[in-house]
Amino acid sequence: MQKIETRLIKIDAQTVETRDKDQIEQAAEMLRHGELVVFPTETVYGLGANALDPQAAEQIFRAKARPFSDPLIVHIADISALEALVTSVPENAWRLAQAFWPGPLTMILPASAKIPGLITSGLPNVAIRMPNHPIARTLIRAAGIPVAAPSANRFMHVSPTTAQHVYDDLNGRVPLILDGGPCTVGVESTVLNLCSEVPTILRPGGISLEALRAIIPQVQPPSPRSINTEQEIAQAAPGQMLIHYAPQVPAYLFDGSPEAMRIAMLEEIQQRQQEGELVGILIADDDLVAFQDSNAIVYSLGNTPEQIATRLFAGLRTLEAAGVQTILCRSFDAQGLGLAVHDRLLKATGGKIKKLD
Repeated sequence: MQKIETRLIKIDAQTVETRDKDQIEQAAEMLRHGELVVFPTETVYGLGANALDPQAAEQIFRAKARPFSDPLIVHIADISALEALVTSVPENAWRLAQAFWPGPLTMILPASAKIPGLITSGLPNVAIRMPNHPIARTLIRAAGIPVAAPSANRFMHVSPTTAQHVYDDLNGRVPLILDGGPCTVGVESTVLNLCSEVPTILRPGGISLEALRAIIPQVQPPSPRSINTEQEIAQAAPGQMLIHYAPQVPAYLFDGSPEAMRIAMLEEIQQRQQEGELVGILIADDDLVAFQDSNAIVYSLGNTPEQIATRLFAGLRTLEAAGVQTILCRSFDAQGLGLAVHDRLLKATGGKIKKLD
């Protein structure tokens, strides 16, 4: 695609409706005129376009080099915008919206005729969420339109949680990036299919299975069969490819007890270093002592699920930028927010797991 000038503007979430009002209005005007605008959400940075304009939405796919088989999530600023975008809203959807909107929950509902087929990849349903970020909601409200916005990165690359991540991937491909600082959740929204017979998670994310079941007890976890290995086949939700959220170097996931993972990773580091490789590792704070003499490039994600989720994508990008030839990742407890972390690590490594006893 033709290279364009990319502007990066800092926006303060605390003053977005006052001091930065003019800049938000300029960005909103760009969206109304069919242009792309990158903005922060609580999960990751989004690449936004008018969700009702197929030509505008097409630019998203071009900028990201994203296949048209991968549907987009439509973002709204107020719950009153929901009914115009779908043909029906089941009672479960209202209950979930009251509990988790604004927030990192995307609901799949039957699309109305207003939604272009490009947004849904030709499927009859549309994914909708209301982000919980002052800049995102102020921008969408100022634009007066629903905004389609996947993660603002090159397709299949590690998702961006800072404006610099976006700039690294999309400089020359988007006209405007609103820099609102680091994202707080760090992994994408949970995608819940409410058009299936039983509500089913298609992509784990910022709202846990346990939290959803507290509202709708019958919610089912994601099935491994939902992973799509063919880019040409329309997906029910974003993030379903086996390889996704991936660094540009090979990555491997170690799964076992903490002690077994440490031993196996240290052995792998030593073997690869003997072959002349620079190795990067993603670990927890509790692992730091075990790897202090490993000579690997270490990125610690913290210990709590919230810390790990927030730092995960930044960790992958940091190791990639350090020039490592291989990234070794330890696994984490897949309960709560950990299910989303496990999903991202599984896809970042392309399913290359070393199971340990």
